[in-house]
Amino acid sequence: MRRLRRAGWSRALVAETRLSPADLIWPLFVREGTDLAEPIETMPGVFRHSVDRLPALAKEAEALGIPAIALFPYTPADRRSEDGKEALNPDNLVCRALQAIRDSGANVGLLSDVALDPYTSHGHDGLIDETGHVLNDATVEVLVKQALNQARAGADIVAPSDMMDGRISAIRAALESFGFHDTQIMAYAAKYASGFYGPFRDAVGAGGYLKGDKKGYQMDPANAREALREVALDIAEGADSVMVKPGLPYLDIVQRVAERFDVPVFAYCVSGEYAMVEAAVAAGMMERDKVVLEILMAFRRAGASGILSYHAPHAARLLNA
Repeated sequence: MRRLRRAGWSRALVAETRLSPADLIWPLFVREGTDLAEPIETMPGVFRHSVDRLPALAKEAEALGIPAIALFPYTPADRRSEDGKEALNPDNLVCRALQAIRDSGANVGLLSDVALDPYTSHGHDGLIDETGHVLNDATVEVLVKQALNQARAGADIVAPSDMMDGRISAIRAALESFGFHDTQIMAYAAKYASGFYGPFRDAVGAGGYLKGDKKGYQMDPANAREALREVALDIAEGADSVMVKPGLPYLDIVQRVAERFDVPVFAYCVSGEYAMVEAAVAAGMMERDKVVLEILMAFRRAGASGILSYHAPHAARLLNA
């Protein structure tokens, strides 16, 4: 076996899995202001950017060979409400960001998150009743309007991350009805109720708002077969691609989904995973370059078509070197 491993050319020749910048999606956080790059304390090296900075970042992604970016808003407290109505504002942060990048001519795909947690005063992904229960069907009606709002602003991919039942079919029907035939849906099909989301909630300003937990609509980390049911439903309802979230603790789910279904499968290497790597690097325990590429390769080896990663630009530079 060592004969095949001895030289770099030989290792390259027999490598079973390939990783390139084209396999990456770069998540970006957007905030109000002008010429701002606000550090996120729990995600060292990641920033909340004002809208005017995003065209340059999109062109950076294009130059690095990263094919798509994903946008997430930091919504101020005065724009949050029980019903998350800011999600439907055609002039909200995400819509302005989409329009600014589209107008810049940057040749990258634009992915937008469909969920209400960045906009609600209670931090849940949907509407709630007086007991705090998240209302499925009422939420779906709002999510449809949110997806249309983003499609009108220039989103190439709308990505429902809310985990409401039936929202994919409702969004697909609405997109078709309003002429957005080419707008893709990337369904967060297997999104687990995870402890790895903490830094992300800080990044979008939702951490201090959440009342209760999300276990009633996000998946139980104990379940794997259930993920296959979720994925099957979303594909049947019209999803163009599906996502597993978080990433590393759920590589078994990525592999099962990739083996079972003939659709692109994406994985989200989430904020907590990013933060753990950066903390270990800062403590001198690991080498960032090696670990980042190894993690991303693990997703590809498991069968992921692509990976959402906060390390995307760093990884792309390493891969392009």
